[in-house]
Amino acid sequence: MTLDNYRKEKISIEVIKTLVAKFADFPDEEISNRNAPFHEAFLNAFAEKLDGKVADAPMLISLRRWVHGLDTRLGQSFFEKVAHILCDGEKREYTSKKLGNAKISQKQKDDVTKIIADLSNKVTVPNLGTEDSLLFQQDKTEFINAIDFSVDVFFERDDAIIAIELKTVQPNSGGSMIEKQKILEGKAALYHLFPDKKIHFYLGFPFDPTVNPKTDSVTSYDKRRFSQSIVSYDKRRFSQSIVNLNKFFDQQEILLASNLWDFLSEQSNTMESILAIINSVAIVSFLEDFQLLNDNSKRQTNEYKEKLLKWNLFSELELIDNDEHIRNSIRNNKKLRNTYLKLPFDNQGNYQWERFNVLKKLLDNST
Repeated sequence: MTLDNYRKEKISIEVIKTLVAKFADFPDEEISNRNAPFHEAFLNAFAEKLDGKVADAPMLISLRRWVHGLDTRLGQSFFEKVAHILCDGEKREYTSKKLGNAKISQKQKDDVTKIIADLSNKVTVPNLGTEDSLLFQQDKTEFINAIDFSVDVFFERDDAIIAIELKTVQPNSGGSMIEKQKILEGKAALYHLFPDKKIHFYLGFPFDPTVNPKTDSVTSYDKRRFSQSIVSYDKRRFSQSIVNLNKFFDQQEILLASNLWDFLSEQSNTMESILAIINSVAIVSFLEDFQLLNDNSKRQTNEYKEKLLKWNLFSELELIDNDEHIRNSIRNNKKLRNTYLKLPFDNQGNYQWERFNVLKKLLDNST
């Protein structure tokens, strides 16, 4: 199954925002690396190997910083927003500064402490069923505050609460125990907040970096161009690659690569669809294409419409298809004419939904 047009458009806009931001800080010129003199000195030994690949050592260091910034943006923004789009979810923060501290019973707190201690000392191995049976019990002990916890992706089903903590595929060493404690207390707290629903709390990883395209059986939408766009995964191997992940987490608690994205959308081949959307927008001519879509003088050209369709911008395409009616409707209204002349995107790549909603209302009122 393929994603519907609504989700394709929303994901495309997130791709556009990411690209606009990263083009803005791309290191086009050599800069002084006053903060990395040791790196630059060591890289002099690799001058021959770098020849023809990057301009020089300072440019390589600048590019490394830029790629790190891209990693950060994907991890802190893009993946989370795409996840929300797929499942109609949201971020929840059960902290004193946000929704307020959630409550757990003293017995649940003690059970969490025992589970963590037993896993740390290898007295037990992770077992989702056993742990849940301890946490999900009504008891009469005193209620106390759970530790502050946030949920990157939170959504409700008719009979269940789904909570997912999205993580980088290279988490900090030693973080597995802390994450486990947070998830255990989070599940205990959600059990009291939603007593009539099953509680599921997962760790989600956007892709599996342990997959080797040369040796593993992979599925990709175009192996010739995107051999690294791997959608397959190996939970066992991946878990072994992260310090203590196997020690603290049952594999049933982990959503990885296409397993994660298909779970969120409740459709198959979702990761392939996301990658296809990215690669339809993230092309060499992106900046020129983006400037085209923000040029009102080109709005009635075939090139403009074709680009909207290729980028899945169906809302803007609807406005273009009804442009004559919109212009007739705003002829004697200066405020609406000003709205009509606004650009579709702002300087950060955000689609101007307020503008769209005003103009779309003109179409709705005519039916």
